[in-house]
Amino acid sequence: ISPVPPYSREQPIFTTRAHVFQIDPSTKKNWVPASKQAVTVSYFYDSTRNSYRIISVDGAKVIINSTITPNMTFTKTSQKFGQWADSRANTVFGLGFPSEQQLTKFAEKFQEVKEAAKLARDRSQEKIETSSNHSQESGRETPSSTRASSVNGTDDEKASHGGPAEAHLKSENDKLKIALAQSSSNVKKWETELQTLRESNARLTTALQESAASIEHWKKQFSACKEENDQLRSKIEELEEQCNEINKEKERNAQLSRRLQELETELQDKELELEDLRKQGEIIPQLMSECESVSQQLQAAEKKNKDLEEKVRTLRTEVEESKHRQTNLKTELKNFLDVLDGKIDELHDFRQGLSKLGVDN
Repeated sequence: ISPVPPYSREQPIFTTRAHVFQIDPSTKKNWVPASKQAVTVSYFYDSTRNSYRIISVDGAKVIINSTITPNMTFTKTSQKFGQWADSRANTVFGLGFPSEQQLTKFAEKFQEVKEAAKLARDRSQEKIETSSNHSQESGRETPSSTRASSVNGTDDEKASHGGPAEAHLKSENDKLKIALAQSSSNVKKWETELQTLRESNARLTTALQESAASIEHWKKQFSACKEENDQLRSKIEELEEQCNEINKEKERNAQLSRRLQELETELQDKELELEDLRKQGEIIPQLMSECESVSQQLQAAEKKNKDLEEKVRTLRTEVEESKHRQTNLKTELKNFLDVLDGKIDELHDFRQGLSKLGVDN
């Protein structure tokens, strides 16, 4: 139900968006959120009553319906939060804005509307005082005309003094009748407005009760969500540990994959070697036969080698004997040469003797 009837002359003059809070009625200290998210908050001006209201609706729920009076004060409690007290609603409203600039604009508009409400109150008091002065003056003029008529006893004097006073009284009475009719109509309007305000207050009371029940419900939901959040956090920690284990397993699997590739490469090399061995195995019988023939040849060669070794030993013995004989021969030859040298020397001496004999002869 909208707090502004469609037939009302109340029109929005300023609109913004903010998170709405109300003071906790039990503690008078804690703030209770009145809206789940940022909602529209508007200033409304009623030209018929010359009044201002702050109204905010969240869906079908009225969360702010505050008439601004000159005694109200909007206070900035932080860079993005402000509050004001409403004695009629017996609560304190708080607004949280997205930026400090929006809070400043709202506070300036509050001060402006407050000054306008004060000016409207002063004007209404002046009108009431003016109407009361007019009624007092009309009451004083009536006995003066009566005294004038009593002093002047002739009919002509009465007519000359009574005519203007009666006209003035008639005009004043007409004014009073018009003022009375206006006051009656205003009383009816005020009664209608009072009834509307009562109905609005009843709706607000119901909404407040619903919001209180909703707050309890949300408190329970918050507790449940908190427990669930704690459980989810523990679950997340477990999952993170499992993820770490999985990452380690992935690293081990990667190492095993690399090792497997290396082993596959080695296996391929071994298979190639095995294939070569198989090919070589096919020529093994031929090699064995060749090996047998080579063995036979080797045995024959070994036999020949033994014979040759025997011959070598014999030759060595013969060589040693030959060396021994040669040594003996050398010794004998040396002795012979020595003898021969002696003989040669003797012959030389003999020749010289012969030469001398020949010369002498």
